[in-house]
Amino acid sequence: MAEPGEHIIHRKIIHIDMDAFYASVEQRDNPELRGKPLVVGGLPEGRGGVVATASYEARKFGIRSAMPSKTAQKLCPDALFVRPRFAEYKEVSRCIREIFSRYTDLIEPLSLDEAYLDVTDDKLNIGSAIEIAKQIKQAIKDELHLTASAGVSINKFVAKIASDINKPDGLTFIGPSSIQNFMEKLPVEKFHGVGKVTAQKMKGMNLHTGLDLKQLNEDEMIRHFGKAGRFYYQIVRGIDNRAVQPHRETKSMGAEDTFAYDLTETDEMHLELDKLAQKVVERLQKYQLKGRTLTLKIKYSDFKQITRNQSFSAPIADLETIQQTAKQLLANTEQDKKIRLLGISLSNFNEVVMPVKDDYGQLKLF
Repeated sequence: MAEPGEHIIHRKIIHIDMDAFYASVEQRDNPELRGKPLVVGGLPEGRGGVVATASYEARKFGIRSAMPSKTAQKLCPDALFVRPRFAEYKEVSRCIREIFSRYTDLIEPLSLDEAYLDVTDDKLNIGSAIEIAKQIKQAIKDELHLTASAGVSINKFVAKIASDINKPDGLTFIGPSSIQNFMEKLPVEKFHGVGKVTAQKMKGMNLHTGLDLKQLNEDEMIRHFGKAGRFYYQIVRGIDNRAVQPHRETKSMGAEDTFAYDLTETDEMHLELDKLAQKVVERLQKYQLKGRTLTLKIKYSDFKQITRNQSFSAPIADLETIQQTAKQLLANTEQDKKIRLLGISLSNFNEVVMPVKDDYGQLKLF
Protein backbone atom coordinates (compact mmCIF):
# COMPACT_ATOMS: atom_id res chain seq x y z
CA MET A 1 0.00 0.00 0.00
CA ALA A 2 1.34 3.38 -0.96
CA GLU A 3 2.11 5.91 1.72
CA PRO A 4 1.15 9.60 1.46
CA GLY A 5 3.54 11.35 -0.87
CA GLU A 6 3.67 8.38 -3.25
CA HIS A 7 0.44 9.29 -5.08
CA ILE A 8 -2.05 12.13 -5.52
CA ILE A 9 0.67 14.50 -4.37
CA HIS A 10 -1.02 17.58 -5.80
CA ARG A 11 -4.25 17.86 -3.79
CA LYS A 12 -4.90 20.78 -1.47
CA ILE A 13 -7.97 20.33 0.73
CA ILE A 14 -9.48 22.70 3.28
CA HIS A 15 -12.08 21.73 5.87
CA ILE A 16 -13.99 24.71 7.28
CA ASP A 17 -16.04 24.29 10.46
CA MET A 18 -17.91 27.25 11.93
CA ASP A 19 -17.46 27.71 15.68
CA ALA A 20 -20.61 26.95 17.71
CA PHE A 21 -22.51 28.17 14.66
CA TYR A 22 -26.12 28.58 15.81
CA ALA A 23 -25.09 29.96 19.21
CA SER A 24 -22.55 32.33 17.64
CA VAL A 25 -25.19 33.74 15.28
CA GLU A 26 -27.52 34.33 18.24
CA GLN A 27 -24.78 36.03 20.26
CA ARG A 28 -23.82 38.14 17.25
CA ASP A 29 -27.39 39.34 16.77
CA ASN A 30 -28.22 39.85 20.46
CA PRO A 31 -25.54 41.60 22.55
CA GLU A 32 -27.30 40.54 25.77
CA LEU A 33 -26.39 36.91 25.02
CA ARG A 34 -22.68 37.52 24.54
CA GLY A 35 -20.30 36.03 27.08
CA LYS A 36 -23.10 34.02 28.69
CA PRO A 37 -23.82 30.27 28.63
CA LEU A 38 -26.26 29.93 25.75
CA VAL A 39 -28.18 26.90 24.55
CA VAL A 40 -29.90 26.87 21.17
CA GLY A 41 -32.57 24.18 20.93
CA GLY A 42 -35.75 23.05 22.59
CA LEU A 43 -36.77 24.84 25.75
CA PRO A 44 -36.26 22.82 28.97
CA GLU A 45 -39.88 23.27 30.06
CA GLY A 46 -41.07 21.67 26.82
CA ARG A 47 -41.41 17.95 26.13
CA GLY A 48 -38.60 16.18 24.31
CA GLY A 49 -36.47 19.27 23.75
CA VAL A 50 -32.82 18.71 22.85
CA VAL A 51 -29.75 20.89 22.51
CA ALA A 52 -28.93 21.82 18.91
CA THR A 53 -25.81 23.85 19.76
CA ALA A 54 -24.24 25.21 22.94
CA SER A 55 -22.02 28.27 23.14
CA TYR A 56 -18.46 27.79 24.35
CA GLU A 57 -19.48 29.35 27.66
CA ALA A 58 -22.13 26.63 28.07
CA ARG A 59 -19.81 23.84 26.97
CA LYS A 60 -17.63 24.52 30.01
CA PHE A 61 -20.48 23.08 32.09
CA GLY A 62 -20.56 19.87 30.06
CA ILE A 63 -23.48 20.83 27.82
CA ARG A 64 -23.29 19.13 24.43
CA SER A 65 -25.34 18.80 21.26
CA ALA A 66 -28.16 16.23 21.31
CA MET A 67 -28.38 16.40 25.10
CA PRO A 68 -31.92 16.76 26.49
CA SER A 69 -32.57 20.40 27.30
CA LYS A 70 -33.69 19.45 30.81
CA THR A 71 -30.29 17.84 31.42
CA ALA A 72 -28.54 20.93 30.11
CA GLN A 73 -30.49 23.12 32.51
CA LYS A 74 -29.48 20.90 35.44
CA LEU A 75 -25.82 21.17 34.44
CA CYS A 76 -26.05 24.96 34.20
CA PRO A 77 -29.14 26.48 35.87
CA ASP A 78 -28.04 29.95 34.67
CA ALA A 79 -27.91 28.93 31.02
CA LEU A 80 -30.03 30.94 28.61
CA PHE A 81 -32.20 28.97 26.17
CA VAL A 82 -33.34 30.25 22.77
CA ARG A 83 -35.21 28.50 20.01
CA PRO A 84 -33.35 27.96 16.72
CA ARG A 85 -33.87 30.42 13.86
CA PHE A 86 -33.15 28.10 10.99
CA ALA A 87 -34.11 30.58 8.30
CA GLU A 88 -31.41 32.94 9.60
CA TYR A 89 -28.82 30.17 9.87
CA LYS A 90 -29.59 29.10 6.32
CA GLU A 91 -29.09 32.65 5.05
CA VAL A 92 -25.78 33.00 6.90
CA SER A 93 -24.73 29.63 5.48
CA ARG A 94 -25.53 30.91 1.98
CA CYS A 95 -23.26 33.91 2.61
CA ILE A 96 -20.47 31.62 3.82
CA ARG A 97 -20.87 29.51 0.69
CA GLU A 98 -20.57 32.65 -1.43
CA ILE A 99 -17.23 33.41 0.25
CA PHE A 100 -16.05 29.87 -0.52
CA SER A 101 -17.08 30.21 -4.16
CA ARG A 102 -14.69 33.14 -4.65
CA TYR A 103 -11.86 30.63 -4.45
CA THR A 104 -13.25 27.36 -5.84
CA ASP A 105 -16.31 25.66 -7.24
CA LEU A 106 -15.31 22.35 -5.63
CA ILE A 107 -17.29 22.78 -2.41
CA GLU A 108 -18.81 19.82 -0.56
CA PRO A 109 -21.14 21.03 2.22
CA LEU A 110 -21.53 18.62 5.12
CA SER A 111 -24.12 20.81 6.85
CA LEU A 112 -24.99 24.49 7.21
CA ASP A 113 -21.79 25.12 9.14
CA GLU A 114 -19.23 22.74 7.67
CA ALA A 115 -17.71 22.05 4.26
CA TYR A 116 -14.77 20.65 2.34
CA LEU A 117 -13.05 22.76 -0.32
CA ASP A 118 -10.64 21.52 -2.97
CA VAL A 119 -8.38 24.48 -3.79
CA THR A 120 -5.81 22.56 -5.82
CA ASP A 121 -6.62 24.89 -8.73
CA ASP A 122 -8.07 27.96 -7.05
CA LYS A 123 -9.83 30.62 -9.07
CA LEU A 124 -7.55 33.45 -7.97
CA ASN A 125 -4.31 31.58 -8.63
CA ILE A 126 -3.19 32.10 -5.04
CA GLY A 127 -1.61 28.65 -4.97
CA SER A 128 -1.33 28.40 -1.18
CA ALA A 129 -4.11 26.54 0.63
CA ILE A 130 -2.98 28.04 3.91
CA GLU A 131 -3.30 31.56 2.51
CA ILE A 132 -6.74 30.77 1.08
CA ALA A 133 -7.88 29.41 4.45
CA LYS A 134 -6.60 32.59 6.14
CA GLN A 135 -8.46 34.78 3.65
CA ILE A 136 -11.70 32.79 4.03
CA LYS A 137 -11.53 33.01 7.82
CA GLN A 138 -10.88 36.74 7.65
CA ALA A 139 -13.73 37.31 5.18
CA ILE A 140 -16.14 35.41 7.43
CA LYS A 141 -14.99 37.52 10.38
CA ASP A 142 -15.13 40.85 8.54
CA GLU A 143 -18.35 40.32 6.60
CA LEU A 144 -20.40 38.09 8.91
CA HIS A 145 -18.81 38.82 12.30
CA LEU A 146 -18.39 35.11 13.03
CA THR A 147 -15.39 32.84 13.48
CA ALA A 148 -14.50 29.61 11.73
CA SER A 149 -11.82 26.99 12.24
CA ALA A 150 -9.92 25.57 9.29
CA GLY A 151 -7.92 22.42 8.67
CA VAL A 152 -5.57 22.25 5.69
CA SER A 153 -4.01 19.06 4.36
CA ILE A 154 -3.68 16.67 1.44
CA ASN A 155 -7.04 14.92 1.83
CA LYS A 156 -10.45 15.17 3.44
CA PHE A 157 -9.77 12.87 6.38
CA VAL A 158 -6.67 14.69 7.63
CA ALA A 159 -8.12 18.15 6.93
CA LYS A 160 -11.20 17.38 9.00
CA ILE A 161 -9.13 16.21 11.96
CA ALA A 162 -6.92 19.30 11.62
CA SER A 163 -9.85 21.73 11.78
CA ASP A 164 -10.78 20.46 15.22
CA ILE A 165 -7.34 20.90 16.80
CA ASN A 166 -7.27 24.63 17.59
CA LYS A 167 -10.93 25.54 18.00
CA PRO A 168 -12.28 28.14 18.15
CA ASP A 169 -10.95 30.44 15.42
CA GLY A 170 -8.06 28.10 14.62
CA LEU A 171 -6.10 27.22 11.52
CA THR A 172 -4.09 24.00 11.47
CA PHE A 173 -1.95 22.70 8.63
CA ILE A 174 -0.85 19.07 8.54
CA GLY A 175 1.55 18.67 5.62
CA PRO A 176 2.70 15.52 3.84
CA SER A 177 5.86 15.21 5.91
CA SER A 178 3.91 15.50 9.19
CA ILE A 179 1.04 13.11 8.52
CA GLN A 180 2.71 9.87 9.54
CA ASN A 181 3.90 11.22 12.88
CA PHE A 182 0.54 12.88 13.53
CA MET A 183 -1.47 9.75 12.75
CA GLU A 184 0.78 7.55 14.87
CA LYS A 185 0.12 9.71 17.95
CA LEU A 186 -3.64 9.99 17.39
CA PRO A 187 -5.80 8.01 19.88
CA VAL A 188 -7.91 5.35 18.15
CA GLU A 189 -11.18 6.98 19.23
CA LYS A 190 -10.21 10.14 17.32
CA PHE A 191 -10.22 8.32 13.97
CA HIS A 192 -13.45 9.10 12.14
CA GLY A 193 -15.40 5.89 11.63
CA VAL A 194 -14.16 4.27 14.85
CA GLY A 195 -17.15 4.13 17.18
CA LYS A 196 -17.28 3.45 20.89
CA VAL A 197 -17.59 -0.33 20.60
CA THR A 198 -14.79 -0.61 18.03
CA ALA A 199 -12.56 1.65 20.13
CA GLN A 200 -13.19 -0.58 23.15
CA LYS A 201 -12.34 -3.64 21.10
CA MET A 202 -9.13 -2.03 19.88
CA LYS A 203 -8.08 -1.08 23.38
CA GLY A 204 -8.86 -4.63 24.52
CA MET A 205 -6.33 -5.74 21.90
CA ASN A 206 -3.83 -3.23 23.36
CA LEU A 207 -4.30 -0.96 20.34
CA HIS A 208 -4.46 2.57 21.71
CA THR A 209 -2.96 4.81 19.02
CA GLY A 210 -2.43 5.01 15.31
CA LEU A 211 1.06 3.61 15.80
CA ASP A 212 -0.42 0.53 17.47
CA LEU A 213 -2.87 0.05 14.60
CA LYS A 214 -0.07 0.27 12.06
CA GLN A 215 1.41 -2.91 13.48
CA LEU A 216 -1.47 -4.85 11.88
CA ASN A 217 -1.31 -5.65 8.18
CA GLU A 218 -4.36 -5.22 5.98
CA ASP A 219 -5.46 -8.87 6.25
CA GLU A 220 -5.26 -8.72 10.04
CA MET A 221 -7.27 -5.50 10.08
CA ILE A 222 -10.00 -7.10 7.99
CA ARG A 223 -10.00 -10.26 10.08
CA HIS A 224 -10.49 -8.30 13.31
CA PHE A 225 -12.76 -5.49 12.10
CA GLY A 226 -14.48 -6.79 8.98
CA LYS A 227 -14.83 -4.66 5.86
CA ALA A 228 -14.11 -1.54 7.89
CA GLY A 229 -10.64 -2.94 8.54
CA ARG A 230 -9.55 -1.99 5.03
CA PHE A 231 -10.67 1.60 5.67
CA TYR A 232 -8.84 1.69 9.03
CA TYR A 233 -5.71 0.33 7.38
CA GLN A 234 -5.71 3.25 4.95
CA ILE A 235 -6.68 6.15 7.20
CA VAL A 236 -4.17 5.22 9.90
CA ARG A 237 -1.59 5.83 7.17
CA GLY A 238 -3.19 9.13 6.24
CA ILE A 239 -4.53 7.77 2.94
CA ASP A 240 -7.90 9.08 1.77
CA ASN A 241 -8.49 9.33 -1.97
CA ARG A 242 -12.11 10.52 -1.75
CA ALA A 243 -12.80 13.50 -3.98
CA VAL A 244 -14.56 16.66 -2.85
CA GLN A 245 -18.01 16.16 -4.36
CA PRO A 246 -20.19 19.25 -4.73
CA HIS A 247 -23.42 17.57 -5.79
CA ARG A 248 -23.86 14.52 -3.60
CA GLU A 249 -27.29 13.91 -2.10
CA THR A 250 -28.51 11.75 0.74
CA LYS A 251 -31.66 9.69 0.92
CA SER A 252 -31.82 9.06 4.66
CA MET A 253 -30.35 10.23 7.94
CA GLY A 254 -29.98 8.24 11.12
CA ALA A 255 -27.86 6.75 13.86
CA GLU A 256 -27.05 3.23 15.01
CA ASP A 257 -24.99 1.58 17.72
CA THR A 258 -23.44 -1.85 18.20
CA PHE A 259 -23.43 -2.79 21.86
CA ALA A 260 -20.57 -4.14 23.93
CA TYR A 261 -22.95 -6.83 25.20
CA ASP A 262 -26.23 -8.17 23.85
CA LEU A 263 -29.38 -6.44 25.10
CA THR A 264 -31.97 -8.71 26.67
CA GLU A 265 -34.20 -6.38 28.69
CA THR A 266 -36.83 -4.10 27.19
CA ASP A 267 -35.81 -1.22 29.47
CA GLU A 268 -32.24 -1.43 28.15
CA MET A 269 -33.50 -1.39 24.57
CA HIS A 270 -35.75 1.61 25.25
CA LEU A 271 -32.87 3.51 26.84
CA GLU A 272 -30.68 2.90 23.79
CA LEU A 273 -33.48 3.91 21.44
CA ASP A 274 -33.88 7.18 23.37
CA LYS A 275 -30.17 7.91 22.90
CA LEU A 276 -30.30 7.11 19.19
CA ALA A 277 -33.40 9.25 18.72
CA GLN A 278 -31.57 12.21 20.29
CA LYS A 279 -28.71 11.80 17.81
CA VAL A 280 -31.15 11.63 14.89
CA VAL A 281 -32.98 14.76 16.02
CA GLU A 282 -29.69 16.64 16.33
CA ARG A 283 -28.82 15.81 12.72
CA LEU A 284 -32.29 16.64 11.49
CA GLN A 285 -32.09 20.02 13.19
CA LYS A 286 -28.67 20.66 11.69
CA TYR A 287 -30.11 20.20 8.21
CA GLN A 288 -33.56 21.68 8.89
CA LEU A 289 -35.11 18.39 7.87
CA LYS A 290 -38.28 16.46 8.47
CA GLY A 291 -39.02 13.00 7.11
CA ARG A 292 -42.11 10.94 6.45
CA THR A 293 -40.69 7.44 6.96
CA LEU A 294 -39.03 6.15 10.13
CA THR A 295 -37.07 2.90 9.98
CA LEU A 296 -35.94 0.76 12.90
CA LYS A 297 -32.95 -1.52 12.26
CA ILE A 298 -32.25 -4.51 14.49
CA LYS A 299 -29.37 -6.98 14.40
CA TYR A 300 -29.72 -9.96 16.71
CA SER A 301 -26.97 -11.89 18.49
CA ASP A 302 -27.11 -14.52 15.73
CA PHE A 303 -26.36 -11.66 13.25
CA LYS A 304 -29.79 -11.90 11.63
CA GLN A 305 -30.83 -8.39 10.64
CA ILE A 306 -34.34 -7.00 10.17
CA THR A 307 -35.88 -3.58 9.55
CA ARG A 308 -39.32 -2.25 10.41
CA ASN A 309 -40.70 1.08 9.22
CA GLN A 310 -43.66 3.38 9.62
CA SER A 311 -44.74 6.20 7.34
CA PHE A 312 -46.53 9.39 8.32
CA SER A 313 -48.91 11.59 6.37
CA ALA A 314 -46.99 14.69 7.53
CA PRO A 315 -43.21 14.90 7.97
CA ILE A 316 -41.82 14.50 11.50
CA ALA A 317 -38.64 15.58 13.29
CA ASP A 318 -39.53 15.82 16.98
CA LEU A 319 -37.84 13.69 19.61
CA GLU A 320 -40.97 12.34 21.29
CA THR A 321 -42.56 11.03 18.08
CA ILE A 322 -39.32 9.40 16.96
CA GLN A 323 -38.77 7.76 20.36
CA GLN A 324 -42.34 6.47 20.65
CA THR A 325 -42.49 5.20 17.07
CA ALA A 326 -39.18 3.34 17.41
CA LYS A 327 -40.41 1.66 20.59
CA GLN A 328 -43.70 0.69 18.95
CA LEU A 329 -41.84 -0.85 16.02
CA LEU A 330 -39.60 -2.72 18.47
CA ALA A 331 -42.67 -4.08 20.26
CA ASN A 332 -43.83 -5.65 16.99
CA THR A 333 -40.71 -7.81 16.68
CA GLU A 334 -39.64 -11.03 18.37
CA GLN A 335 -39.39 -10.36 22.08
CA ASP A 336 -37.20 -13.22 23.26
CA LYS A 337 -34.13 -12.59 21.09
CA LYS A 338 -30.92 -10.91 22.19
CA ILE A 339 -30.12 -7.68 20.35
CA ARG A 340 -26.61 -6.74 19.23
CA LEU A 341 -27.37 -3.55 17.26
CA LEU A 342 -30.12 -0.95 17.07
CA GLY A 343 -30.52 1.83 14.53
CA ILE A 344 -33.05 4.56 13.76
CA SER A 345 -33.23 6.46 10.49
CA LEU A 346 -35.58 8.91 8.83
CA SER A 347 -36.14 9.18 5.08
CA ASN A 348 -38.57 10.55 2.51
CA PHE A 349 -37.47 14.07 3.38
CA ASN A 350 -39.35 17.29 2.86
CA GLU A 351 -36.44 18.54 0.74
CA VAL A 352 -33.26 17.21 -0.83
CA VAL A 353 -30.15 17.80 1.30
CA MET A 354 -26.43 17.47 1.16
CA PRO A 355 -25.10 14.44 3.03
CA VAL A 356 -23.84 14.28 6.60
CA LYS A 357 -21.39 11.60 5.62
CA ASP A 358 -18.02 11.87 6.25
CA ASP A 359 -15.89 10.40 2.36
CA TYR A 360 0.42 16.42 -2.38
CA GLY A 361 2.74 18.72 -3.32
CA GLN A 362 5.68 20.70 -2.01
CA LEU A 363 5.14 22.49 1.27
CA LYS A 364 5.14 25.89 -0.43
CA LEU A 365 2.05 24.88 -2.42
CA PHE A 366 0.06 24.96 0.80
